[in-house]
Amino acid sequence: MGTTVFSLRIDGELLERLRHRAAKRGMSVQDYVVRTLIRDDFDERFQAAVEETEKFYGVT
Repeated sequence: MGTTVFSLRIDGELLERLRHRAAKRGMSVQDYVVRTLIRDDFDERFQAAVEETEKFYGVT
């Protein structure tokens, strides 16, 4: 899979918070943001799969 550039304009205060969180994990801000997005995407897909399985088995 290739990569694409994604540009984002954010508030300076938010950037500082992201820098702090990323530094605590030994990561760059870019890596921290990408991992956060990947995790959020996985959580959404996982929840959708759980809901589909519950519908299939009639669990509500």
